[in-house]
Amino acid sequence: MQEFMETYKANVGDIEKFLIETIHNLGELSKNEEARFKRLFKVFPSLELVYTCDKDSLKQISDNIYRDRTSATPKGRDRSYLMRKLKFNNSDVSISKPYISSATGKTCITVVKEEDDKVYFMDFTVSALLERLGLIELHKEFNFLSKGFYFVTASLMIVLAVFTLGYSIYELGHSLFFKEDGVSIESIFKPIIALTLGLAIFDLSKTILEQEVVFKSYSKNSRLEYKVFTKFSITIIIALLIESLMVVFKIALHDYSQMLYAVYLIGGVSILVFALGLFIFFTNKVSGGSEKL
Repeated sequence: MQEFMETYKANVGDIEKFLIETIHNLGELSKNEEARFKRLFKVFPSLELVYTCDKDSLKQISDNIYRDRTSATPKGRDRSYLMRKLKFNNSDVSISKPYISSATGKTCITVVKEEDDKVYFMDFTVSALLERLGLIELHKEFNFLSKGFYFVTASLMIVLAVFTLGYSIYELGHSLFFKEDGVSIESIFKPIIALTLGLAIFDLSKTILEQEVVFKSYSKNSRLEYKVFTKFSITIIIALLIESLMVVFKIALHDYSQMLYAVYLIGGVSILVFALGLFIFFTNKVSGGSEKL
């Protein structure tokens, strides 16, 4: 929802201009009242609710008219609190700031138009309005399929992370209590590497669930993608560094002639660290420049 609000705020001028011009082009709303505003619902797919108030008392004099139903329960309610939040600026149309609608439970904006002795209130769902204007993309069927796939994949990754955790505990316990030669450097480092990889897998699966299932992202957020990539890369590099340290210890204890291979491994990891540092530097530089623009 924060994503919707940021997109709405960035384009609020164009959105309000579109709504006001379209409503004016439709002519008098009173002509659509008898037909339950069917024309308005046809023109505005994002329109959720229409109702009418008396201009003097600001009490609701019509039913709540939804796209496919009506409700007489709110009839007679005082809507003056909404009018106090609006500024007409020498126009007969005003638009509220986004809020959670008590009627639909969705984030919406209210467009108000004064005509003769009546005031017409129209609630537009923010997400549907942004989709209508092409500012975000919503595909319910595809999103359901992609959410299901992400959920299954992330769940399997969590199972693998738990399995890796169990493996590290098993290896450590086996080394401590069942190996005849006792505890070694390798028996300590192997569980640490398994735990680090398990943490990396779990962290990635958690991020997938957060961004693609629980809080589905509908627009491309490159900064967020960079953050996920950086976080995962750091975890993998840490695991490689631990592996490099273990190789150095093993070679130092058994065969110094193989130390060159440890240098190669540490050098490779150093290149990864350097490359990641450059990636973070240029990413921050580009992001900072785009924000200033």
